[in-house]
Amino acid sequence: MSQQREDALELDRQVCFALAVASRSVIGVYRPILEPLGLTHPQYLVMLALWGDAPLRFREVSEMLRMDAATLSPIVKRLEQAGYVSRTPVEGDERTFSLAPTEAGQALRERALEVPPAVVDRLGVPVERLMALRDELTAIIAAVDRGV
Repeated sequence: MSQQREDALELDRQVCFALAVASRSVIGVYRPILEPLGLTHPQYLVMLALWGDAPLRFREVSEMLRMDAATLSPIVKRLEQAGYVSRTPVEGDERTFSLAPTEAGQALRERALEVPPAVVDRLGVPVERLMALRDELTAIIAAVDRGV
């Protein structure tokens, strides 16, 4: 009886494929939950960063979210236009500015407290499993960072 060798190039065996599909799928779960808040998923990530430790320099937000400036800039601009974020020039460097939630942005935080439990509910996965998955993904991110 001969054993068939597993094909290392099978799509379903690829970590990158599983991560890409999971990412798109989970972000899709967030979409209708964030819609009443007037936020897209990338805007939500920016607000999470700012709700945690504002004010932050633009560059700090870019690094935290692992977004390049060209991607982050229009997101911040839309948040500013919506009245959720303010930009303040950093003294001594006209090219640098700090970001902070406005009063409306801080008020939005209270409404956003409903987002995590709604996501957990829609996913139907116990929160402990989701936290374990987050920890595993964080370890993978760290491994990639070490290899870069």
